[in-house]
Amino acid sequence: MPGDETSSPPPAAPPPAALTLEAVFDAYFDCRRHKRNAPSQLDFEVNLERNLVALWRELRDETYTIGPSIAFVVTHPKVREVWAASFRDRIVHHLIYNAIKDRFYARFIRDTYACIPGRGLHDACRRVSGFARSVTRNGNRPAFVLKADVSNFFTSINQNTLIEIVEKRVSENWMRGLIRQVVFHNPRPTAILQSSQALFDRVPRHKSLMQAPKGLGLPIGNLTSQFFSNLYLNELDQYAKHALKANYYGRYMDDIVVFAESAHALNEKYDSMDALLRGKLGLRFHPNKKSIRPVHQGFAFVGFIIKPGRTYLRQSTIASAKGKIRKWEHKGGPVDEKALSSLGGSLNSYLGMLRQVNGFRARRALCLRVASLFIYPDPEFTKLVVPRTMIKKNGKGAGCAMAGAGRSGSS
Repeated sequence: MPGDETSSPPPAAPPPAALTLEAVFDAYFDCRRHKRNAPSQLDFEVNLERNLVALWRELRDETYTIGPSIAFVVTHPKVREVWAASFRDRIVHHLIYNAIKDRFYARFIRDTYACIPGRGLHDACRRVSGFARSVTRNGNRPAFVLKADVSNFFTSINQNTLIEIVEKRVSENWMRGLIRQVVFHNPRPTAILQSSQALFDRVPRHKSLMQAPKGLGLPIGNLTSQFFSNLYLNELDQYAKHALKANYYGRYMDDIVVFAESAHALNEKYDSMDALLRGKLGLRFHPNKKSIRPVHQGFAFVGFIIKPGRTYLRQSTIASAKGKIRKWEHKGGPVDEKALSSLGGSLNSYLGMLRQVNGFRARRALCLRVASLFIYPDPEFTKLVVPRTMIKKNGKGAGCAMAGAGRSGSS
């Protein structure tokens, strides 16, 4: 299993990406899939075909300009800025992603996770759990695990270095120009702020795109930012796997784990990787987040506690799920479609994590706490379902009573 890397020849170069009206329509449908009934989407769809054709012509004629982004602050699980491009600009992000993703995904190592189809939290947990078993021979041999975190990752990405990496695999002039426009775009002057200045002031200066020096940083929240950030750290992945021969290596965004039979070997690999980050990418590991410990003691990764042969969900992750429910309850348990869809979507993410461990009782407890005629679990408590036909826009009072009855009946 270690890495599952093969010595097969590199994939053939893909055909050049063409800027066609069909590609713009495909990007729209991909964007719409993730933003159903959002206000900006509905506004765009009032004159859908006219707007898509106009966008295509602007891209073709190189007159396209990026519109204002919404900026706001979230406080859980930690305080950070989030940026949301307009629906029209998100279509352009999907256009870029669809055109170039395969040529880069084919060159990623197997154990790069996040923002890659089929390689999310659950795949990361399964793979790294397998590493823990393999390196310890199912717990029968001592081994160590290194955990490291890239410091201030998104706000420290060097835009010029990113462009150099991207353009090694992108030769189409129209695509190069569009990627440069997106990467170098400064969203700050035209940003629409949807959080108070007091909240923005709570964001640490070194983690704020608002405060980032010119030429550094990508806005957290955009598809292109997620994709390009993964591509940026692919340089580290390739170095770790091929130069350092780190067979048991995995990365989820800026969180890295490496296994070895000795702590000394891991310290050497850490120093080499940190030197690569500093010298080539303008990044560094967070000095206070380095951890080397015996594998049998367990370690935290992507919300789980992993030991050889055993995996648990972190108590803080379960507490976060309960916090979502409490927040909904404090609002009176609203049963309008927007509230229930948001609640169901959030809890289904936690239920998905609990499916990876022996978490039936925890799944059952979470589901029964919110179950009613308006939101209910499947028989195995693996997901919550919101039956749209039963949601009444103006039935909040009756729904709250029913939801309350459902909770009291399950306690």
